[in-house]
This record gives sequence, C-alpha cells and structure tokens, in this order.
Amino acid sequence: MSLILFAFVARLRDGLPLSASTDFEHNRELQERKRQLRTISKTLALFPHRTAVKGQELKFYLASSEGVAYMTVCHRSVPVAMAFCFLEDLRWEFATCYDHSVVALADRPYPFLEFDCAIQKLKQQYNHRGGPALQITLTEVHEDLRLCPPQILTVEEVSLANGSANGHVAQLVASGQIVKLEPVTAPGILSLVLNIMCASLNVTRGVHLIEYTFQEDYNSVWNIVAFLVAFVCCLLQCHLYVFHSPRKAAKAAGLLTTVVLCNVFLHGLRNAWQIAFHVGVASLSTALILRRKVLDRSNDCGV
Repeated sequence: MSLILFAFVARLRDGLPLSASTDFEHNRELQERKRQLRTISKTLALFPHRTAVKGQELKFYLASSEGVAYMTVCHRSVPVAMAFCFLEDLRWEFATCYDHSVVALADRPYPFLEFDCAIQKLKQQYNHRGGPALQITLTEVHEDLRLCPPQILTVEEVSLANGSANGHVAQLVASGQIVKLEPVTAPGILSLVLNIMCASLNVTRGVHLIEYTFQEDYNSVWNIVAFLVAFVCCLLQCHLYVFHSPRKAAKAAGLLTTVVLCNVFLHGLRNAWQIAFHVGVASLSTALILRRKVLDRSNDCGV
C-alpha cells in the first residue's frame, strides 16, 4: 500500500498550480483531499509555514519556502516527521530544477508538469524504501519539528466552501489569480433587467418623495430612506450576481431580507401587487446568485 499518495506544488503568492503528481489511485477520500488542497492553494499565504491537517484515513501536509508551497496527501500511518521530510526533499528537487525567476514568470497552470517524473521517483523512494536515503535527514527534520512544531488542524476546521476557508483561514483574498464564475444564463440576464427596473422605480419614487417632503410633509423621511435603501439593495444584488464575493450566501440573504422589510414598510405607498413584484424580483435574484458557482480552474488538467 502506498503511504505517500499525492504531491502538489503551487506558487505561494497567488496559488498558481506549478506541478502535481500523476494520479494512480482513485479512492473517494483521496479525491476529496486533493480538492481541498487545490482550494487551500488560493489562500496559501494565510497558512503557517508548516501545517498538518488530519482526516479519517488520510492526512495532508503543507510546507512553504521561498515563495513556493509544497503539499502532500499521506496515509495516516505516515509519521509527521517523514511527511515533512518528504516535503523538504521535494523542495530541494524543485529548487534544483527551477529558479525563482522562472517560477515568478509562470502565467498558466501547471507549467512544470515534467517535474512529475521527479515527484514519482521521490514517492517511490519513500513508499518502497521507507524514507529518505540519508536517515540523518529524517533525524534533523524530527528535531526541527520538535523545536518548531507544525500547526495541526482538522478537516472540519479547514472546511472549505466556494474557495473560502472557515475558522483558521480568512475568506478568499484578492490575488493574482482571477476568480471566474459560471457563464451568465438567460434567467440571470432577466433578473438583472428586472433588478435595474426595480432600482429605477425606487429611486424615482424616492426623489419625488424628497421634493414633496421638503415642500409639504416633513414626516415622510423614513419613507424616503426605505425607497433609497431598496434602490441600493437592487444594485448590490446585480453586483453580487455578476461578480464573485466572499460570504455570498449571507450577503444575498441580507439583501433579500432588507428588500422585503423596505417594501413592508412602504405598504401605504404601494399596493399588494407592487410589493409582490419587488419581493419576487429580489427572490429570483437571490436564487440565481446562490446557484451561480465559481468555475473550478484547478481541474487536474490531465494530472
């Protein structure tokens, strides 16, 4: 049975995948850990220098150095020192093959796929011979880990959703890697048009009410606020649908709730059909915002 199952190399500043080992095993947990590694790669700068994440049967480890992050998925029986020794050997191999300028200038995913040969050779050495050729290396790594232990997390603590990490890692940060969403659909275009229409109606009524309030009735200030808040919410729903945003679900729910409350408050100025129209458009937009997912740019690409 293989102990070291998968290795992955990524650029630290933006998570660009540089190389990965060829996938020969297809158990379900391994595929899940690989997915998590690729998602974590988008926020590598937020992780400690050394990190170990515990799973059920598999663990994964992360070590970063000189602008490059090295990650591996191992069987739970692999000692922590051996896993980080593997990552240290992987770092030496990669640094020998590619200098900093080549890594910095890489502009597409997996530009160093040929490095897989070196990864496979290193994996074979660890899986079949039980560790590095020089045992002193393992001893040194063990001592280094004793002095500076890695941060140990659980899979639940690094629970990832839509490229964001929960708990120990902040939400997806802006990076050089552009986050792309799924293509805009026909219902999405319809929701944008309807939202713009609702925004126009809200701001028009709000402006007219401002003129009336200043002339005759100073008690309608809160109605003006409700119209203008609903106007802003409509625009924010359009933005949330078109562009990626952290905590999208919470923001979408908050905007929908605000639109509903504003229209309930404006019950005296709008009839039931008008309120139903505005709330229906906001509900449609919320549903489409939640359904539009981030495109997975970190597919295996044949790896």
